[in-house]
Amino acid sequence: MKTSLKIAIIGATGNVGKRIAEEALNRGHQVTGIARTIDGAAAGKNLTVLAGDINNPEALAGMLKGHDLIVSSVKFHDYDHDKLIKAVRLSGVKRYLVVGGAGTLEVAPGVTGLDSGLLPDFVVPVARAAQNYLNVLKSSEDLDWTVLAPAAEFNAGERTGKFRLGGHELIIDKNGKSAISFEDYAIALLDEIETPRHLKDHFSIGY
Repeated sequence: MKTSLKIAIIGATGNVGKRIAEEALNRGHQVTGIARTIDGAAAGKNLTVLAGDINNPEALAGMLKGHDLIVSSVKFHDYDHDKLIKAVRLSGVKRYLVVGGAGTLEVAPGVTGLDSGLLPDFVVPVARAAQNYLNVLKSSEDLDWTVLAPAAEFNAGERTGKFRLGGHELIIDKNGKSAISFEDYAIALLDEIETPRHLKDHFSIGY
C-alpha cells in the first residue's frame, strides 16, 4: 500500500485543480485545497479547503507549511511568479509540481510552440508567461520541481487511463491531433507524485 501524502494544491477550485484533488483523494492522500475564493467548495474526509492569495506570500506560505509537496494549478498570466515562488520557498516544502503549458513544448527539434509563430494571438501571452515561469524553475537550485505540460487541446473529458508520456516535445496522435483530458492529466500527475521520475525537469502528456 502506498504511503498517504499531504498534498497542497494551489488553484484547487479550477478545472484542472479539481481533477487533481479528486484523483489524490481517491488514492487516499490528504489534500489541502487553496484558492482565492472557495465559495461552494466543501471540505470532506482528507480534504481541507482554505482561501489563500498569491499576492500575500507570507500568509500563503503558512498554509503550505508542513505538506509533503505542493501542486500549482493556476493560470500563468493571473499572478506574480516571484510571489508564488516566494510563498513556496517560505513554506519550507521542497517538492513542487506545476501544471504547465503546451506552448513550452517542442513542435520541431529545438523549436517550441511559442517560438514557432503558429500559436493564435490570444494564446501567445499565456504561452509566454508559462515559458517565463519554466525558466524561473530551471534556474532554481533549492526546489525539487516538476512541470507536466499538457497537449494542445486540454479540456474536460473521460478518465481513460490510456495516454502517452513524452519528454520536451508536444505529443500528437496519428491524425495530427494533440489532446488530453483534465481527468487523464490528473492520473499522470499523481503517478509522478507517487513515483517521481522527472525531478528538476518538465515532460509532456497526450493521447
